[in-house]
Amino acid sequence: MRYELVVLAAGICGLLCFGVLAVSIGTDYWYMIDVNKPNCTVCGELSSHSGLWRINEGANKSSVIPFFSANMSSLSEAERHLLGLHKVVVIILPLSLVMLVFGWIFGLVSSLACSPNLLAGTACYFLFSSLFTLMGVSIYIRYSHLAMEEFQRVVPPENLTFVNVSFGWSFCLAWVSYSLEVSTGLLLMLAARITQMKGHLDSGVSVAMF
Repeated sequence: MRYELVVLAAGICGLLCFGVLAVSIGTDYWYMIDVNKPNCTVCGELSSHSGLWRINEGANKSSVIPFFSANMSSLSEAERHLLGLHKVVVIILPLSLVMLVFGWIFGLVSSLACSPNLLAGTACYFLFSSLFTLMGVSIYIRYSHLAMEEFQRVVPPENLTFVNVSFGWSFCLAWVSYSLEVSTGLLLMLAARITQMKGHLDSGVSVAMF
C-alpha cells in the first residue's frame, strides 16, 4: 500500500471528522419529541427538538438551555443532576473539536516529515481525542434517559401514549465523527508502519550494497 494514499485518506478523514462534529454541535436535532395524537390541531406546537444549546418547540418558539445561568438553589436534586450532566457534555464535545484542530496540524507535520514516531504519536493523539467524543455522546445518552424518566414521573401515562421520542440526526453525526476520528488514528498508525518498513528496507539495501 502506498504511503501517499494512506496519509491522504487520513487527512480527508481528519477534515471530515472535524466538520461533522462541528455541524453536530451547532445544530438542534440531538433529541426529538413528536406528538401524534389523532384529531389534534396543535400537535405541531407540542412537538419539539433540542440540541446542546437550544430547545425548539413548535414552529417558532425557541429557548436557550440555561445550563450555566440557572439558579441552582431553586432546582430539585434530580434537576441539578441533569443540569450537571448537560454541562459536562457541552464542555467535553467542544473540547474534542478543538483537539481535532491540533490533531490535523500534527498529522500534516508528521506526514510531511515521514517520521514513523511522529505519525504514531499523532495516531495515538487522534485515538485519545476520540475518547472525548465518545464520552460526550455517552453522557448525553445517560442525560436523555434520566430526563425522560423524570418526565414520565410527573406526566400521567395516558398523556404519553401519543408521544414518540428519539435521537435526531445531530446525535447521529456525533457518532459518525467518532468513527472518523478512530479511522484517522488507525490510518496514521498504518502510515507509521509503512514508513518504518520502508526505512528498514532502505537500510537493508544500503548494507547489501556495501
